[in-house]
Amino acid sequence: MKTAGDAILFQLKSLGEAQAETLARRLGISVQAVRQRLERLLAEDRVAYSDRTHGRGRPRRLWSLAPGASSLFPDTHAQLTVDLIGTIRSELGETALARLLERRRLQITATYRMRLAREPDIAGKLTALADMRSAEGYMARLEKLADEGFLLVEDHCPICAAAMSCQGFCSIELQVFQNLLGPGWRIEREDHLLTGARRCTYRLTPASWEE
Repeated sequence: MKTAGDAILFQLKSLGEAQAETLARRLGISVQAVRQRLERLLAEDRVAYSDRTHGRGRPRRLWSLAPGASSLFPDTHAQLTVDLIGTIRSELGETALARLLERRRLQITATYRMRLAREPDIAGKLTALADMRSAEGYMARLEKLADEGFLLVEDHCPICAAAMSCQGFCSIELQVFQNLLGPGWRIEREDHLLTGARRCTYRLTPASWEE
């Protein structure tokens, strides 16, 4: 994404909804410039807004992506992938599809592990993981929680169409994360795009808390 309008769409994808003032602050441009671009995006059916009243003050206008705006974010080779999944199912069966998913899990785990091995501590490893996921199109970031845990946030899924066709793609992601961090950490998916959430989030906590 290159234009100011694209940057606004990216921020709304990440935040879910935001006021023009918040967008201006995050982008380092004037509120007026943001409002002008939001109006253009509104005319193009890329954004929507809702006015919310709090007390006696003026309503707050919160902007969000329009329902059709998700298509602006890449879904990697969506139709081709879905077609291939269907062909594998019909021609080779579920067992063959399961073998392919397992091979994908092993490949991803090996690639991530090589990168994470350079980091000396868990915070560095998780930051590197988020960076790699972002490079793959997941718009990922790491949030440190008030306790010793972390939250891995992924605001976009570049393989959403494939995951909807075969939820095994989602299952192997959890397995990959668990394989990378080992038994010392518990990984739980809290939000899931495929169940209607606007993003996927993973809570990472030391397994010792369960003892």
